[in-house]
Amino acid sequence: MARVAWVTDSTAHIDHELRNHPDVYTIPMTILLDEEEFLDGIDLSPYQLFERLKSIKTPPKTSQPSVGAFRELYKSLSETYDFIISVHVSSKLSGTVSSSELAAQMVDIPVVTIDSKILTYPLSALIKLGINCIKSGLSIEETKKRIEQAAESNETYVLIGSLEQLHRSGRMSGVQFLLGSMLSIKPIIAIENGSLHIKEKARSEKKAKEKIALYLRDSLKKHSFKEVYILYGLHEVAGKSWKSELESEFPDVQFICCPLGSTIGVHAGEHTLGISWFRDLK
Repeated sequence: MARVAWVTDSTAHIDHELRNHPDVYTIPMTILLDEEEFLDGIDLSPYQLFERLKSIKTPPKTSQPSVGAFRELYKSLSETYDFIISVHVSSKLSGTVSSSELAAQMVDIPVVTIDSKILTYPLSALIKLGINCIKSGLSIEETKKRIEQAAESNETYVLIGSLEQLHRSGRMSGVQFLLGSMLSIKPIIAIENGSLHIKEKARSEKKAKEKIALYLRDSLKKHSFKEVYILYGLHEVAGKSWKSELESEFPDVQFICCPLGSTIGVHAGEHTLGISWFRDLK
């Protein structure tokens, strides 16, 4: 059986199982705070990030791993593995996919780069799916196709903790920001085809959660998935509280609480809550 290395970026904020998997590697994003650079997950924890955000003088920035960083990692992995499958945050939200593709042209080992069209913890689920596909005997191309099919079935809805941070990072237009902040509207942000869109507007977080529960109920009627991810910025208590509410309404579904991580936190804010699931993840 071919030896396959799995690579993702730090926006995935992979779980304990994958962090300890011998064939899974994470390449960090860079976070810039007042001209000081930090490597996500290495130099800066989410708690440290949000503490720094309270006092910084200039808007925080994030940047994708460089082509050189990818090349060095791929070159190192070529000494042990036969193939690399690299699964990354949506190409419409970051240039990480492009960096990986360019680096792949500079090394001798075959590299398959996959644009997940999503972000954060659901990337862990895609990598686990891929690992199981390879174990079951599927080819690299078949595994890539299966991952992409699952990614297309993802639904993600987010209640942004800080519209100001999202606006300052360039992810929300000025008009959308004014509507949300001045009218106290709670927009429900959906990830559709890899981009952020306002799906609906609610007058409060409670109303927004009720609407999202309706999306989940409608999706469950049509599809037979069993796993749903609750995403939170910094405050796990808020994530667990929402988890408890949903568990009472959907007792046959397993809800998993997952932190968003520092790179996503820069744009979304510490009070962000989200929910994500795959309609087709077998």
